[in-house]
Amino acid sequence: MNRIPLTRKGAGRLREELEQLKSVDRPQVIQAIAEARAHGDLKENAEYHAAREQQGFIEGRIKNLESTLSFAEVIDVARLQVAPRIVFGATVELQDEDSDETIIYQIVGELEADIKQARISINSPFARSLIGCSVGDRVEMKIPSRIRQLEIVTVRYVD
Repeated sequence: MNRIPLTRKGAGRLREELEQLKSVDRPQVIQAIAEARAHGDLKENAEYHAAREQQGFIEGRIKNLESTLSFAEVIDVARLQVAPRIVFGATVELQDEDSDETIIYQIVGELEADIKQARISINSPFARSLIGCSVGDRVEMKIPSRIRQLEIVTVRYVD
């Protein structure tokens, strides 16, 4: 399997989720199964079946997170010495040339991408168009209604 790029913060969030699942959620669902078993006939016990389904989800997520973290290549963005070029982990400030709107994105691994948090996947077409660019370069962002012309204003590497 290929290495999975993650920022230090992204890897930390996944480790926190894994710890939560193992130390809190798993014991809670085991307790819920035990309580549901105490109610008698398991064939028609909705609480038991719901708890077992939740247990399956938790165990699957634990395995997924453990696998992901075992193949993770954790990159300390703050230590990168590539500025002003844009590479994985860069926080890029862009200026829309038409509206003067400023937008900021961080380029992260696929598993930590979250557009609501302004983190875009390194595998997205827009992030790929930014890779290798520097301050002052212009890039295009295709959106459904038009093509936005953006100028790269700053490139930072902070954690």
